[in-house]
Amino acid sequence: MRIGIPKEITSNETRVAVVPSLVSGLIRQQHEVMVERGAGISSSFDDEQYVQAGARIADDARSLYQQADIVFKVQPPGTEEAELLRESSTYMGFLAPLARMDIVKRFTTRRITSFSMEYVPRITRAQTMDALSSMSTIAGYKAVLLAASHIGKIFPLMMTAAGTIPPTTVLVLGAGVAGLQAIATAKRLGAKVEAFDPRPAVREQVKSLGATFIEMEMPEDVETAGGYAKELSPEFLRKEQEAIGARFPKVDVVISTAQVFGKRAPILITADMVKLLRRDSVILDLAAEQGGNCELTEAGKTVVKNAVAIIGAVNLPATVPVHASQMYAKNITNLFSHIYPKGSSTPNFEDEITKGSCITHNGEIVNEHIKKAIQQEGIK
Repeated sequence: MRIGIPKEITSNETRVAVVPSLVSGLIRQQHEVMVERGAGISSSFDDEQYVQAGARIADDARSLYQQADIVFKVQPPGTEEAELLRESSTYMGFLAPLARMDIVKRFTTRRITSFSMEYVPRITRAQTMDALSSMSTIAGYKAVLLAASHIGKIFPLMMTAAGTIPPTTVLVLGAGVAGLQAIATAKRLGAKVEAFDPRPAVREQVKSLGATFIEMEMPEDVETAGGYAKELSPEFLRKEQEAIGARFPKVDVVISTAQVFGKRAPILITADMVKLLRRDSVILDLAAEQGGNCELTEAGKTVVKNAVAIIGAVNLPATVPVHASQMYAKNITNLFSHIYPKGSSTPNFEDEITKGSCITHNGEIVNEHIKKAIQQEGIK
């Protein structure tokens, strides 16, 4: 197959879908690799590195899309990119299908087969293909650094001739991949760390990283079979807010990471709760793109309310493009090699990973989750 790697055109996106070190492996699997000129520059990978690895450079996006059998991308395609894809070709990358149903429908009209990185099943044998986890790892790490650079305090305990400085207290909401990385990073910086998550299963993981787990009465069924958090009842959400708010008077930094797959992020921090925080505290909301865990969050902006800075973090992985690209490239090439093993051009749709990640095929929406969401929510 001829694989196309275009330059990302989304504003402030610095990642590239495939790095030069992985090109030779694709070629050994009897594939050809084309890279749009300058596609890797923002990630510190120049065209010559791709050429040395065996890739061919396409002068512009149009010529690349016209020749490619399959296109790898990071950001979901826009309308123009969806039109550039050859009819009956294949797309692989983040897709955000529920939010971009116009693109999904365009794919069905043009009989484009699409595989969404968001929908790779969270099962053991798909771990090397899980781009959501890879990017969440980076986001959790960078969130702590961003909060640390914004607050007017230092994180570690310091005993100096000028007196003793107590450690900063960091509260992490959500102990998924991003949350656990945030906990680990804050601990490495010397902070006192507390964490909250409605899933009892993560208690030991939180404690193993040296953080205090905030206890409350938990419901039994809090996550899906795929390992994602479920949307919980309004009554339980209120209890969560009470448990979290009780910690706020002693907290300096809040890192919120709670998300529900395919849904709006839950509001864990109300406007009234923000008033409970110390003056000049920081809320770093990693769920900003999904609506935010804080009622006052504005995606892509830092707002100050009641002397508390609320940072609506957006696309933090793009702020460390070298390693983010390396990790994402490994995920997407592993997925591709699984779906299209050496010498094969026809996916096995009986396979759980292939079936779960495929959104459109043969002019139809084939993903059961997407079809169910369309029926339940009336998405048009």
